[in-house]
Amino acid sequence: MKKFAILAIALALIASSAFAQTNIEFWHAMTGKNAEMVQKLADMYNASQKDYKIVPVFKGSYSDTLNAGIAAFRAGQAPAILQVYEVGTATMMAAKGAVKPVYQLMAENKEKFDPKVYIPTITSYYSTSDGKMLSLPFNSSTAVMYYNKDAFKKAGLDPEKAPTTWPDFFAAAKKLKASGMEGGFSTNWISWIQLENFSAWHNLPFGTRSNGFDGLDTQLVFNSPLVIRHLQSIYDLSKDGTFIYGGRENKANPLFSSGKVGMHFESIGGYANFKANCKFEFGVARLPYYPDVPNAPQNSIIGGASLWVLNGKTKNEYKGVADYFEFLSQAENQALWHQNTGYLPITTAAYELTKSQGFYTANPGPEVAIKQLLNKAPTANSMGIRFGNFNIIREIEDQTWEDILAGKISVKDGVNKMVLDGNKTLREFERLNK
Repeated sequence: MKKFAILAIALALIASSAFAQTNIEFWHAMTGKNAEMVQKLADMYNASQKDYKIVPVFKGSYSDTLNAGIAAFRAGQAPAILQVYEVGTATMMAAKGAVKPVYQLMAENKEKFDPKVYIPTITSYYSTSDGKMLSLPFNSSTAVMYYNKDAFKKAGLDPEKAPTTWPDFFAAAKKLKASGMEGGFSTNWISWIQLENFSAWHNLPFGTRSNGFDGLDTQLVFNSPLVIRHLQSIYDLSKDGTFIYGGRENKANPLFSSGKVGMHFESIGGYANFKANCKFEFGVARLPYYPDVPNAPQNSIIGGASLWVLNGKTKNEYKGVADYFEFLSQAENQALWHQNTGYLPITTAAYELTKSQGFYTANPGPEVAIKQLLNKAPTANSMGIRFGNFNIIREIEDQTWEDILAGKISVKDGVNKMVLDGNKTLREFERLNK
């Protein structure tokens, strides 16, 4: 009898082992509605099969998540999937031994994987020069302008016609301020929106060697007369509160959603959260441009993040990651993500499906972002940014911008300092990764 009991226990253990799910940790930086959608997609995938369980884990801001992933990898405790914002791309590419490239992961696990189904403007950011995808685009975005239609009406502005040029934009901002608003406009991500996207939108180089795509030996060169003129205009408007600075990264969002300012620059990825929190009707418009710049506007560049697969996991874990990536790439799931967050669809099929469902008729904002990104064929100045230690460079730019606003340094000297200190950071990255 005792032998039968032992045998039964052994068989039960074998059976439970055979049917146990493999947990796959996915570290991310999404908050609010976007975090809910990360969990929803994971739940949908987990319910669709029994072998693997995706476990999303929030790790703080983009910078916090990247730093946590690096520290965990060094300690041998890294997740299988790490969400890394676009400025960390060069850092991840240079992290020898840390990354399992997506093209290799999918081939090893015989998953359906055709890079041609993805939108090239998005995937080129995360691919080698010969088109091999290193990470999977996930929450891809671009910068747009949000404007408060109710505030426009009150200020005597056309609520269906957002300003398209910077001179018209600044004039509208002054009218909004004069109408009784606390301020005319605000902006998130001073580097990504008012330096990187601004340069691409006007087809100006942000750095040499195709903005870093062609090698590590690159220099920042965004201290052009146009950039200095642009930041000077914003600084001048900060003196009377027409421009209000709300903080780094996306900390300025409450200024817009609370109705304190009438116009705001933010990622299209903020669309869902604004829909959930704004108590007024708002519109989405393209980034303004300076009409005296030849051939402007060009095209905007992407932001957001991609999913990197880290080394040191089991074959079974990698099989599950590959299966999940195939699930995420399906048109229906991409359309669901796109329509509920505002982030761009990463496949042409998802864009076409969303269009055929009539989504853009009721929600034109997300399509504004897609059309802006695809406005013209990218040039060496507008296909993206790829610099090592770029998260540190952005911190330099943020700090210097705050010093400019505080009157500690002039706009011209401040922009030159951003470039000078940023280039020192590039040389340090190059030295460590030769």
